[in-house]
Formats: sequence, structure tokens, C-alpha cells
Amino acid sequence: MRITMRNRAAPWISVLAVLAAGCTGVPEGVDTVKGFELDRYLGTWYEIARLDHPFERGLSNITANYSLRDDGGVKVINRGYNVEKQEWDEAEGKAYFVGDENVGELKVSFFGPFYGGYNVIELDKEGYQYSMVAGPDRSYLWILSRSPDLDDAVLERLIAKAGELGFPVGELIMVDHDSPPAAGQ
Repeated sequence: MRITMRNRAAPWISVLAVLAAGCTGVPEGVDTVKGFELDRYLGTWYEIARLDHPFERGLSNITANYSLRDDGGVKVINRGYNVEKQEWDEAEGKAYFVGDENVGELKVSFFGPFYGGYNVIELDKEGYQYSMVAGPDRSYLWILSRSPDLDDAVLERLIAKAGELGFPVGELIMVDHDSPPAAGQ
């Protein structure tokens, strides 16, 4: 049980198909958060629910950590535990605002010059304790929280909103955050 460095980006590699297409837009009819404050958004977020994609398939205990880059962008570390392989998988990317830095609309890349949309469409503006993020279309959706558990009422409200916006919420996967072995074991 170890962090796999050689396969570091392997579970995330399928995102390249989307990134290669240069899909940095926002799904039609979906608004991004205004009054976004990057400094408050930085840090660790736990993935609570997501739509299925090969780059996260089989992973539990998924987190995303955001920190500032020297070039003004955002360093992104996505990490998840592969239960079948009994090891951690990790991918490092970078993100930049698409326009106004007070709007939760960014582009993210895990491979070279290819970017995909990272659109914050719901946010706990008071405490920055939960967030809902969409990709460039309705096949990408994540619900994130500052802790491994999110209040059921908040989760239900976010799922209902996503459904109203046309996301296939019946296909959401609830992410397990059991206690895998510590990194390096």
C-alpha cells in the first residue's frame, strides 16, 4: 500500500479526451457563482458525490487540494484511494480564471496545454464549507465539502438544484470516505 508515482496520473488520464477538446465553457443555462473569493476556496475539499468518469472509477476517499501557484494560478492535487490496487493515486494539475477573478469560472489542466472547464455553480458563500462544480457540459458534476461528511439537508438541496439544472442526478455516485491506510504504508 503506497502512493504510486509511476501511475500517478493514470486514473485521471481519461479526462484528457475532454481537455483535448478545449472544453472550458459552462453548460448552457447554468450560471457560475459571482462574488467568488479564491483565498477562501483554497485548501482541501472532500468529494461527496460525482458523476461517473473513468479517471475516478474505483477510487474512494477522493480529495482535491487547491493552493496558489507562483504564476498566480491554482495548483490542483487530486487524490484518491484505489481499493482494488490497495494504493493511492494522485494527479497534479493547474487552474486559471477564465475571466473575472470574482466569478467561479476557471479552466483546469492535468496535461500540457489542454484545459477543461471548472465551474463553481453553487457555493456556501458564508463559510465556504460546500461547493458544487460542473465541467463544460452536464456529464461532469461534483459535490464537494470541507469535511468527509456533508449535512443530509444540504446534500439533498444541492442534488435537487443539480436536477433542476438538467444534470443526471440519478447517476450520482456517493463517494466513500472510510479510513484507508495512511500514505506510504
